[in-house]
Amino acid sequence: MGRLIINNAITVDGAFEAPVPEPDGWLVLDPDSQRASLEKWQAADAMVLGRKTYQGLAAVWPQMADLPGYEAYAHRMNSMTKYVASRTLSGPLTWNATLLEGDLADSVNDLKDRHSGNLIVTGAGELARDLMAQDLVDELWFTVSPYLWPTGPRIFDDLGAVRLELVATTTFPSGSVLLRYRPAPADRRRRSADRRW
Repeated sequence: MGRLIINNAITVDGAFEAPVPEPDGWLVLDPDSQRASLEKWQAADAMVLGRKTYQGLAAVWPQMADLPGYEAYAHRMNSMTKYVASRTLSGPLTWNATLLEGDLADSVNDLKDRHSGNLIVTGAGELARDLMAQDLVDELWFTVSPYLWPTGPRIFDDLGAVRLELVATTTFPSGSVLLRYRPAPADRRRRSADRRW
C-alpha cells in the first residue's frame, strides 16, 4: 500500500510560492539538505500534481538536465512516473505523466493500491487542499527555510483546522528544518464523521 505525502518548501510564516534560492528569494540550501531532498525523490514511486504545478515543472525540469550540480536531480524528476489531477487537461500528457480520471478519492486510493512506496504530492494549491479535506494524505513533509517572508499566499490558508502528529525532524547546518507530520488519528475520525452529516 502506497503512502500519499504532501511535500513542500516553506518559510517559517508559511509562504510557499516560487521558492527561489538566496539572495533573490527565501529558499535556503546546503549540501546536506540538497542530498536529503534528492534521496527523498529517488526513494519515491511517483509524483502526484495538479494542473498548474504539472505545467510549470514540465516546462522547467527538462531544460535543467545538463545544468552543473543538478544532473542527478533533473534525471530523477524527468524520469519518474507522474500522475496529474485536472478538470481541464486531456491525455495523453508529456513528461512521463498520466491523467487521473474520475473521482479524486477513487483515483488516489487506486494509486495507493497499485504502488508500495511513496506518492509525493508537490504543490500546495487546490489539489493539496482537496486531498487534505478528503483525508487522503498520509504524511506532510515541510522543509522550513529560516525566513519570515512578507509576500505571497500562505500554505493551506483556507483549509481549516487539522491536528497533526510529529513523526520526525531533521535539522540542517543552514538552519533549515525538515518537519514530518501525519494527520492525528482522532482528527481524521472527527472529520470523517463531520462529512457524514
